[in-house]
Amino acid sequence: MAESRDKPRFFTLGDAERILPRVEAELREVVRLSQDGERALTEHRQWLQNVAMSGGGLVDHSRALEGKARRQAINESLRETIARLEEFGCLIKDLKLGLVDFPTLFRGEEVYLCWKLGEDSIRFWHGVSEGFGGRKRIDADFIRHHGGSPDKPLH
Repeated sequence: MAESRDKPRFFTLGDAERILPRVEAELREVVRLSQDGERALTEHRQWLQNVAMSGGGLVDHSRALEGKARRQAINESLRETIARLEEFGCLIKDLKLGLVDFPTLFRGEEVYLCWKLGEDSIRFWHGVSEGFGGRKRIDADFIRHHGGSPDKPLH
């Protein structure tokens, strides 16, 4: 069940840490599918170049159709996996870097818990307009003054 977009889900650090293994697994799948898609597109471009260099002579249409079907299947799997990630309530910021933000409240203001693929836990946060470059280490003050949405269930 997806969260309502008009009422964002705010995470506590504990909430985000609890779902992080599932978020990480889905994000790793997104990265894998993205790489597969890039390879399929490169193969398609190479095939087009070969067709052009041969003057369009002996075109293997079945190979073109297979490549198209493969790219479509990868894209559909990618859309489905991204949708599953979004159902958690986290925000995907950069697929290539594996950046994910978890909305939270700090002193009553919306900010983001910030996690990057490869990090073993969530150790940083930043303001909504700051982005990755504005990451700050989570400290005791942040822990004391941040909060989530107790009325919103986790997935």
